[in-house]
Amino acid sequence: QVQLVESGGGLVQAGGSLRLSCAASGSINSINTMGWYRQAPGKQRELVATITSGGSTDYADSVEDRFTISRDNAKNTVYLQMNSLKPEDTAVYYCKLKIRTILITRDYWGQGTQVTVSS
Repeated sequence: QVQLVESGGGLVQAGGSLRLSCAASGSINSINTMGWYRQAPGKQRELVATITSGGSTDYADSVEDRFTISRDNAKNTVYLQMNSLKPEDTAVYYCKLKIRTILITRDYWGQGTQVTVSS
């Protein structure tokens, strides 16, 4: 029983910043990967950034120089600092938790938070 709750989305002008948060609760293995994905209208969901419990990160090329993913392992919370936002960043942003075991991998998703960047 795992739940992810996102917050921090909203409307911002191009060039502005937003900070997204995702708090996980429930039975969570301390070794995991958390990340952010986004889905714009009419498009497939795409990876934005991920971070392992050890701190290794991965970014989409389109955001690597503008976004920063971080986490607080004690709080089971992941953040996405979004700077220099562009209209093409407009999407619903989803938090994901991936828990791996020797036999299986389990994914959990948040409900999504809307980010809208105006020009």
